[in-house]
This record gives sequence, C-alpha cells and structure tokens, in this order.
Amino acid sequence: MLFYTFMKPVVQVALRVFFRKLEIRRRNRLQTNGPLLIASNHPNTLMDPLVVAANRREPVFFLAKSTFFKNPILRAVMESGNCIPVYRRQDTESGAEKLTPEEITARNEAAFSRSYDHFDRGGTLMIFPEGTSVSERRLRPLKTGAARIALGAEARRDFTLGLHILPIGINYFDPTHFRSDVLVNPARLIRVADYADAYRQDPEAAADALTEEIRQRLEKHLVITRDASEDELVLNIERTFGDHLNPDDDPDTLYDNFQLSRTLLQAVAYFEQHDPNRLNEVREKLTAYLAHLRRLRLTDEALEPQEPRSSRLSRTVRTTAKLVLGLPVYLYGVVNNYVPYILPSVVAKRATKDVEFVAPLLLSVGIITFSASYAAQTALVHHYTNDWRWTALYFLSLPITGFYALSYWNNLEARRYRLRASQLFRQQPAEGESLLRQRADILRLLSEASQEYLVGRQKSATNGK
Repeated sequence: MLFYTFMKPVVQVALRVFFRKLEIRRRNRLQTNGPLLIASNHPNTLMDPLVVAANRREPVFFLAKSTFFKNPILRAVMESGNCIPVYRRQDTESGAEKLTPEEITARNEAAFSRSYDHFDRGGTLMIFPEGTSVSERRLRPLKTGAARIALGAEARRDFTLGLHILPIGINYFDPTHFRSDVLVNPARLIRVADYADAYRQDPEAAADALTEEIRQRLEKHLVITRDASEDELVLNIERTFGDHLNPDDDPDTLYDNFQLSRTLLQAVAYFEQHDPNRLNEVREKLTAYLAHLRRLRLTDEALEPQEPRSSRLSRTVRTTAKLVLGLPVYLYGVVNNYVPYILPSVVAKRATKDVEFVAPLLLSVGIITFSASYAAQTALVHHYTNDWRWTALYFLSLPITGFYALSYWNNLEARRYRLRASQLFRQQPAEGESLLRQRADILRLLSEASQEYLVGRQKSATNGK
C-alpha cells in the first residue's frame, strides 16, 4: 500500500503530461464510496487501470492475470500496487508453472475470498470483464467473473453488504500517441442487491443477467465499431472533416467528439441499409482524397480557406515574429528535453509490436527517463553554481520549455504545410484546384448525407410512435 500511495501522485502527473486532455465525465460517479466494483472495457492494457485509479480518491485494488506475477520483480511491483492474481486456464497450460484444473479453481477461490474481504472493509476493486486487452474500438464478449464476484460477496452477507458496480467506458482517441486524448465515461451504478431473488433461484442465471446489464451500460458509454473497415472510415471522417460536421464543438470538452463518433457510426449503419451506394461513394472519394494529400505531403487543414489578404499578411507577420523570437527558447527546450523525450519511443518500438502495450511503455519509461534526466541536470547545475536559486530556476525551466518546444514544433509544422500548399497553388495551380474540387465534393456529399440521415431518423421516430 505504501508503494501505491507513493506512486499515485507520480502517475497523476505523468498522465497529465502524456495526455493532451484527460476528461472524466460525471466525476461524482467515479468518487462513489465503497464497497464498489469497477467494471471497465480494456483497450489499452496497463494504461486502463491507471487512468481510473489515479483519478479516484480512495485506493483501488485490481484483479490481474497471473502471468504478470511470474517475474519476481514484476510480481513485487504488482502486489505493492494492490493487484490480486487470477488464473486463466490458457495462461497455466504452458510455461514453467503448469496447474491442474483443481489447482486453478483453488487459487481463484482464494483470490475471490480476498476480494470479498476487501469489499467487507468498504474497499474498491477494479476488473476488466472482457478478460483480454485489444486495441480496438469494440467491446468483446464479457466473462461472468465480475458478476460472480459481486453476487458472491453480497450472498456472503445475505445481500446486506451494499455493494455497487460502476461500469466505466474508457474512450481513447489515439491510444498509442503522446499528447492524445482520453474520455473516462462512467455509467450509472448497478445495485447488486437487486439481483438477490434471482441469485437465490439460480446463481448462474443471475450472473448471466448481471453481466448483460454491465454490457448494456458499457455499450452506451463507448464508441464501438463493428469492424476495422468501419472504424477506418469513421476515423478518417472525424479527423479530416470533424470541425465541419460538428461546428459547435466545445474545445474544452471531449464529450462532443464522443457524440460525433457515435452519430457517425449510426449514420454508417443507416446508409448501409437505406443507401449503400452513397456510403460507398463517400468511402471511395475520401480514400482517394487522403491518398492525394499524402502524395503531395499536405494536410487537409492546410487547404482551409484563409483570411482576406490584409488579414493574412498581418497573421503571417505575427506568426513569423513568434517563430523567430521563440527560437532560442525552443532550442533550449529541445537540448534539455530531447533525450528523455525520444528514449521512451525507442524502447517501446524495440520492446513490443503489440499496440496495446505501446502507451504503457511510453508512460512508464518516460517517468524514468524524465525523472533521471531532470535530477541529473539539476544536480549538475547546482554543483557548478552552488546557488539554490539558480538551481530552482533551472529545474522549473525544464518542463516549461519542454512543453513550449513541443508547441513550437507543432506550430512550425502547421506553418510548413501552409507554405507547401501556397507553393502548390503557385507552381501547379491545376493540381491545387483538383484537390479543392475533391475536398468540396466530399463536403457536399457529407452535408447531403447528414440531412438525409436526420430526415430518416425523424421519420423513423414519427412512425415508431
């Protein structure tokens, strides 16, 4: 528990650095008093428990697969991080430790007993009912373990324990990249005692029914695609034309993006049924347009209409002045932050090819590299200055100029794409006009499809009354 208490603030800071925006909707649900069982989807391995536990005031215990406990060092970390091992048959049929079905059952019963004792103390336990982590915007079939643990804990106290289940949908907008976004979307609580009569009649049927309720509540709080093709189409539309489809998007919240994703998925399903030709036309033209942009090394944002010439000149002067004046600060930030910034990417690329493990590796290695780098640099400055004021000032400058360097580079990239687009229109006007026609055609198709979809939904709602 001491390790958990010590590491929690470190992880909180690391998450705020790693994610550009980490939004928790209806935060009061996450702070529900125990006993509480948190059931979440599992798209991003070790990152999923971190983004939840780091933002809950009370400590969280976790059920984790036994393979994480095989290495002595990792086992010590997992146990000190409030993790309880559970044993799956597929994990124990190979490797050094082969367990019989009876041994697996006995060890899992011991894990369940520890969970029950934890609930008796008013604690919080987190479990991932999918059983495995896959980096997809889908919800795989849920196993009944979470429901069985919850019902078993309540049955042991004749359903007077007061245990609730909190389903949480974790939505990553680009899970493997630094400075991406994540929306933690808790559902309404499930009162386990409501299943008391069903459990007394048939425990297995009660577990199935409770698992189904968890699934339904998770589905309402997740972006769920049916296959990779649908996911690619929706992501391309979101990232390329999201601002056009959602002009009232609040930049301070991720929930608008979440709603846009779900609406686009509903629209895709609608057109598959009512007008598949229109859907195929959008898919083909969008694919061709994005390929055209990649070939010319441009972004859609660089083609956005600009201000009138007078305003554009003023904006260009301001941007250029900022880039020139900010260059020394940018270089200072790069020199002091480049090594700890780049090392996590190098380690992650060499350590794993599984996208589910990229983000946790980036985060954990980043904690080590930045902590070690900042400590070494600060110690070196203090050694030569022997003045705590200069040392403190230097230490504070490291993260500030690091973030500035990242922002500066992003602005420089955007400016570079704008200049490349301007050069294209000067040197190859026909190519530029072709791009703009493609873009306008897709925007027209999306606008018409949006109107048709809204009318179709309205008719369906009217006919359904």
